[in-house]
Amino acid sequence: MRYPITLIFLLEFVFSSAQIFPVEIYPHDYFRDPLEIPMSLAANFGELRPNHYHMGLDIRTQHRENLPVLAAADGYVAKVVIEPLGFGQAIYIRHPNGYTTLYAHLNSFFPALAAYVEAQQYRLESWQVSLDIPAGMFPVKKGDLIAYSGNRGGSQGPHLHFEIRRTADDTNLNPLLFGLPVPDNTAPEIVRLAVYDRNVSVYEQSPRFCAIQRTGTGLFTVTGDLVTVAASRVSFAISAFDTQSGSTNPNGIYEAVLYKDEVPLTGFRMNNISYNDTRNINAHIDYKTRETGGPFLQHLSRLPGYTPPSIYHGGDGVIDLSDGVVHNIRIEVKDAYGNTADLRYRVLYKPSVMTAHEAAPLTGKEFYPGMLDTYETNDCAFYIGEKSLYDSVHIPFNVSDGPPSPVYSIGETYIPLQEPLLVRIKAKEDQIAGGTDRIVMVRSHGKEKEVQRPEWQGGWASARWREFGDFQLVQDEEAPRITPLGIKDGALLSKATQMAFRVKDDLGAIGDFRAELDGRWLCFTNDKRLDYIYKFDMHCRPGRHTLKVSAADVAGNRTTSIYHFTR
Repeated sequence: MRYPITLIFLLEFVFSSAQIFPVEIYPHDYFRDPLEIPMSLAANFGELRPNHYHMGLDIRTQHRENLPVLAAADGYVAKVVIEPLGFGQAIYIRHPNGYTTLYAHLNSFFPALAAYVEAQQYRLESWQVSLDIPAGMFPVKKGDLIAYSGNRGGSQGPHLHFEIRRTADDTNLNPLLFGLPVPDNTAPEIVRLAVYDRNVSVYEQSPRFCAIQRTGTGLFTVTGDLVTVAASRVSFAISAFDTQSGSTNPNGIYEAVLYKDEVPLTGFRMNNISYNDTRNINAHIDYKTRETGGPFLQHLSRLPGYTPPSIYHGGDGVIDLSDGVVHNIRIEVKDAYGNTADLRYRVLYKPSVMTAHEAAPLTGKEFYPGMLDTYETNDCAFYIGEKSLYDSVHIPFNVSDGPPSPVYSIGETYIPLQEPLLVRIKAKEDQIAGGTDRIVMVRSHGKEKEVQRPEWQGGWASARWREFGDFQLVQDEEAPRITPLGIKDGALLSKATQMAFRVKDDLGAIGDFRAELDGRWLCFTNDKRLDYIYKFDMHCRPGRHTLKVSAADVAGNRTTSIYHFTR
């Protein structure tokens, strides 16, 4: 069995990746496996996800729920989060060595903590909470029971999500660097190589793919060995994955370094990432290729708008081939245990060779990273901030008639945004004649739809968005629909274990849900934003009751229903 990189590997790194990355040492034998079963991973740290990196380990629970979850080390419960998506139900434990561990997608907490959280939910009259808990209220020892595993929140199957963070700045660290017992003797696999012309924007081309073949254990090359390119400046990206011993599950890679003629140019390492910076994955991958149905490609270059902090070290990774000389390229890929794969090939610039992508006529104004710029018409404007774009790109704009109001198409959804886009639309006079209270701004792309209540100034509606698309002002007068599940007026519920409601809105934008039992707030859960569910407990005693439920959408339209039942 091999364990994460420690002092054993320092000499190796002096002559290879340490030329790019600083040496880091993490405590081993401090944290234990948070489950009582052999540790097997469904996902690792830094794995590629839509708009974010995976920020911890997904530990398999043998397809089961309600396994005991144990404190990874001594400390105290510092925070609890309950939310419909994301972590679902999560516990944060702060440790005296400067680290914090997080345990997510839990079904339930240990009894004393569960009672405290429930009391706070009723005090705040909110099922969804983020509670900072006073230090020392719930101390724990290494191996203590803290919760039971589940499938809550953004989980798509039973597992435990586990993180280790640096407490001082809340930065997530790769848990595999702390000596956790995950056996791994398998090297990463490199499956795809892509080449980019870096004289133009990465969003205004399609990459050229080069076939890869294996030449030995952990050794790969490009078919034909020589890559001939028509661009004087190029960069590369790879598709790669890693596995652990005894598992074929494809996980993310830990590190990759690009060498030109055996000189390291740049590299990335998945060792520490903050949630504040996790959206920068959209500069790390070829976002356009992925968004248009292609594979994940991880850039071995840093896009011009990708500002620190960054997973990259070294130079920008763009290679100048204008000398017309054949150069040796090596891409070294590692996992967190030091298992290594090498891709070697040669590259040559020949300007007579046709590029892999055909130049297409570009429409729209060109915008640049690092610049605040705008596009304005008489009835629509959009503003792109200094930190919004990762590379220069032309952003098209079109307007079309659409019921009930004009539709403004801005940009392409395959152009990622780091900071939101500000969109302003001038409402038609007849549209705001009755007021603006029920007017919302809708962003759509295909079947995807988002809704915001805009800010108003002088007849102009403004809202900020994380993606390009089609934008429109819509008058929303239709209230949400509340459908009871397992309850009707006058029902006898003495044998029922729960009651539930399904809430739908024509624009898919529920603002809030509230239930009151005999005039007092009653806690309904809303896991995965599906049904609102109340499981009968001490808050509903035997007898006759009146239940009032209401739901509102983003525009403020509200529906209220009243039910009488006997418990």
